[in-house]
Amino acid sequence: MSDNDETSSIRLDRHLVRALAHPMRNRIVGLLRIHGPQTATTLAGRLGVNTGATSYHLRQLAEAGLVVEDDSRGNARDRWWQAAHQSTEFDSSELLDQEPELALGFLHGVGQTYAENIFSYIDAMQTMPADWRDASLLADYAFQLRPDQLAAMMREVLAVLDKYRAADLRAPLPEGAEQVSVQIQAFPRETH
Repeated sequence: MSDNDETSSIRLDRHLVRALAHPMRNRIVGLLRIHGPQTATTLAGRLGVNTGATSYHLRQLAEAGLVVEDDSRGNARDRWWQAAHQSTEFDSSELLDQEPELALGFLHGVGQTYAENIFSYIDAMQTMPADWRDASLLADYAFQLRPDQLAAMMREVLAVLDKYRAADLRAPLPEGAEQVSVQIQAFPRETH
């Protein structure tokens, strides 16, 4: 795998969504992107499941081209895996038109992962250094917008986030830095 492949983004189509439809597979790809190459055993420990489960899901992800073996590590008994891409892009409207049930299953898994991230943060708040607690945000804002206004707002927010994005999440952290998760959900509160 070249350095370019490791930091690239992949756009999900219905075939790749099928591979990621299981929430554990989505979490495995995320862990490999953030923590770098790992074995099925290491991933099982992080996810609280058995090694057989992570091995199975890694094989499914490899068949889809979402993870690859890291040949520079391990041996015949100990296989190391890494994410094939650094980020994922998808068009939820397009996926919903092509495969509604599959798309909804995938999006529910994404939502579950986001919720787990928030609960992990809440659980850690009590022992978190005060400066990190003060810098963090858990908030909900309400607006009255048309679809074009919401799209414009999201473009502006994403431009700000891109300014701070690390090229490689596995690079050594600068002094005093931590990996930070920013989750954004923007949607109509009620549908008509």
